[in-house]
Amino acid sequence: MKNTLLTLLMVSGLAATAQQTLELVPPRESQQAMVMQRLGVTDISVNYHSPLVKGRKIWGEVVPYDQVWRAGANENTVVEFSTDVTVEGQKLKAGKYGLHMIPTTGDWTIIFSNNYYSWGSFFYKKEQDALRITVKPETVNMQEWLSYTFENLEDGAATMVLRWEKMRIPVKVKVDLSQTVIENFRQQMNGLPGFNPEARYEAAAYCLRKNLNKEEAMKWLESSIKAKPTYANQMLKSDVLARDGKKEEADALAKKALAMADENGVNTYGYRLLGEGKKTEAIAIFKENVKRYPNSWNAYDSLAEASELNGNTKEALTNYKIARTKAPEDQHKRLDATIARLSGK
Repeated sequence: MKNTLLTLLMVSGLAATAQQTLELVPPRESQQAMVMQRLGVTDISVNYHSPLVKGRKIWGEVVPYDQVWRAGANENTVVEFSTDVTVEGQKLKAGKYGLHMIPTTGDWTIIFSNNYYSWGSFFYKKEQDALRITVKPETVNMQEWLSYTFENLEDGAATMVLRWEKMRIPVKVKVDLSQTVIENFRQQMNGLPGFNPEARYEAAAYCLRKNLNKEEAMKWLESSIKAKPTYANQMLKSDVLARDGKKEEADALAKKALAMADENGVNTYGYRLLGEGKKTEAIAIFKENVKRYPNSWNAYDSLAEASELNGNTKEALTNYKIARTKAPEDQHKRLDATIARLSGK
């Protein structure tokens, strides 16, 4: 009896496995699609199914007015935000949401539901709403398929757009770029990147160059310098000191960093001095770069530019000509024009 039961269970299991293996998965009428956009460190995705018009009257018939619509086909259209955002100025927490819309002949209601796992809008319940906002639809050129895109990208903002038939539905999404990036850095500093001096420098550099989170950023920077002093992290601290009016301390640290600099680093420091109006000091730095990298056309080009700005046309012309002999072809036209101008031709 036991052997018979065991045999039946094995046969049933094999039959079920065979059925799953042999089951055909045909293409669906409305194909699945997904679109993703990153804003700073925030990922926004829309997972949906795309129906076609197929000569039908969409608005008011296929998609009735004044009724909750799944904003796509088949299962829920799902929108996911990896951090907190604002949607049309209203706050929305990070997470997954079922996206629904209520089309009308006027403004449309856009719904973000905490229920993102149901089939379409058939199980929609208003009490599960996380957010409702209203937007104004736009009439556009005909598009056969339903699509979502991200348009009008800005620093920390984008417009999530639904298009189908002759309708365009724009939804403005923003992130607090500074806050989300800083929070992301803090999380990373508590993980493996926190052991990396370069990662600490990069986090500090982002904040300090944008004048954000200065106290914490300086701790990251000091920690980076202590673990592994480099041209980049020491020069960043020098920049901060200069900005704070500590010129002598800034210059001393810059000279220390300069000894570790590559060609680009020396060049960058020279242009920093030019920006501060220190033309003589800048020329000395550019000359040092030429001495270190005598085969670099860019080193001579920078020295020539500084000399010209300092009113020394003869020295500028000499170095532009040397730069021309070493420069790649795509620089010849500019250098030829500059040499002709300074030569009075």
